[in-house]
Amino acid sequence: MKQSRTMSMIEAATNVVVGYVLAIATQIVVFPWFGIETGLAEHMTIGLAFTGVSLARGYVLRRLFEAIRTRSS
Repeated sequence: MKQSRTMSMIEAATNVVVGYVLAIATQIVVFPWFGIETGLAEHMTIGLAFTGVSLARGYVLRRLFEAIRTRSS
C-alpha cells in the first residue's frame, strides 16, 4: 500500500516530536557528565536547532524509499 505525502509528513513530524522530547531529557542527564551546565531554555533551543533538520531528513528519506518501492513494483 502506498503512503501519501501527508501521511509521510505526519509520520516524520511525530517521530521528530518524540525525538525532541527524548533529546531534551538526554541533554539534561548527559550534559553535566561533560561539565556542560545549561538551563532548560538553552536545552530547548539546542533541541530546536536540530528539530528542523530531523524533520526534513525523515520526510526526504521516507519519500526516497517510497519512490524506490514504487519503481520496483
